Amino acid sequence: MTITPELLAKYEISLPRYTSFPTLPHWDQNHFQPSKAIQLLKNQVLLDPRVSLYIHLPFCESLCTFCGCNKRITRNHQVEAPYIQSVLEEWKLYKMLLPTQPVISHIHLGGGTPTFFSPEQLTILITGLLNGQKTAEEYEFSVEVHPNICTTKHLKTLYNLGFRRISVGIQDFDPKVLYSINRNQTFEKTRSIIEEARNIGFTGINVDLVYGLPLQTLDSIAYTLEKIEKLKPHRIAYYAYAHVPWKSKAQRRYTEKDLPSSADRFNMFLFARKWLLSTGYVQVGMDHFAMPHDPLSIAFKAGKLNRNFMGYTTDISPTLIGLGASSISDFNTAYVQNYKEVETYQSTIASGHLAIEKGHLLTEEDVTNKRHIMDVMCKGKIKLPNDLSPEHLAYIEEKITEFINDGLLQWENESLVATEAGLLLIRNIASIMDPYLYRLGMRDNVFSKSI
Repeated sequence: MTITPELLAKYEISLPRYTSFPTLPHWDQNHFQPSKAIQLLKNQVLLDPRVSLYIHLPFCESLCTFCGCNKRITRNHQVEAPYIQSVLEEWKLYKMLLPTQPVISHIHLGGGTPTFFSPEQLTILITGLLNGQKTAEEYEFSVEVHPNICTTKHLKTLYNLGFRRISVGIQDFDPKVLYSINRNQTFEKTRSIIEEARNIGFTGINVDLVYGLPLQTLDSIAYTLEKIEKLKPHRIAYYAYAHVPWKSKAQRRYTEKDLPSSADRFNMFLFARKWLLSTGYVQVGMDHFAMPHDPLSIAFKAGKLNRNFMGYTTDISPTLIGLGASSISDFNTAYVQNYKEVETYQSTIASGHLAIEKGHLLTEEDVTNKRHIMDVMCKGKIKLPNDLSPEHLAYIEEKITEFINDGLLQWENESLVATEAGLLLIRNIASIMDPYLYRLGMRDNVFSKSI
């Protein structure tokens, strides 16, 4: 895989990660109507009752400075019970609106730190969500855990509630890097949690790693991968660090001078990719790796990989309902996002109203482009829509020629597919299909860098 410094400089631009389309900065707030979005949700559930639930649990005991997620830092665990009750009340409000009983196919607990909540409160949450509900024949419940505040009781409780997959945040095991991002996490504690999860019966072990962190080097990546080999996770999400200090003030603890260069970041990815492939992992999309028997690899090979607000997934449910502060829902033809502030979210729910702050109603053009962009992100293939303006089509054809000349795309039979180098720059490739970027142009301080 060869990308010259000149190509790195050319393609290192601010771009969406395309976990949805249109991306949130391009949502049309002027024409958004919550009532219309709810009607679209009702229509979708009548067509297909499968529903996935994402529950945002925003509390953390300490601040990881690299994190751009919506979180609330506190050691006051008195916040647990009222927040759980708000989430359950929100779910009741949704159920009252739905025209038929939904079938729950996935539940994902994200954060924040879900294991900030006690096993007892997590039991109240899950039993409340499932009370009187149908679950799909092959449902999956997953949870994000922080080894420092995840206990054996947490794992046993979650397993008994139906969870079989855990996602363990690691990022890096180098002490210097961990200190720079304010994450006091040891390999021994991480290994202990993963081993306990396996012994209890969890069949899916995911870990999150990040490259491009402050003070990170190839040596620290190699050190981390040596540790990862001992953990033997089924999936590895190897994310590029998103430096967005205008959005996440905690990232101002360090400066751009502390971050690896674009070339160093790229080499970090290549180094880890080579190691992961040599140890038996399959590359899935731009930044995930999974063992061949893992459902994510199987879905990728079968052309059934999906992508949503949590990243690459096997979840093919047409409806995702987000519960909790800042959660985003995807009703297939509409997006809605809850209020980010915990207090505003809770008070709105307490008043008997959904806590929807903003959203977007997809146009026919949005639906078409969403499908094509997800084909690029999940399959690495480009299909040209047949309803583009002549100007946009000419632009796409020009960019495709550039990508071919730069070694990012190639013809396979009659299809254009991403090369190995193209997979790393898949956001660049997908972006040419994005009419919002085409019309509005690239803007700084909106999206993270593509490399």
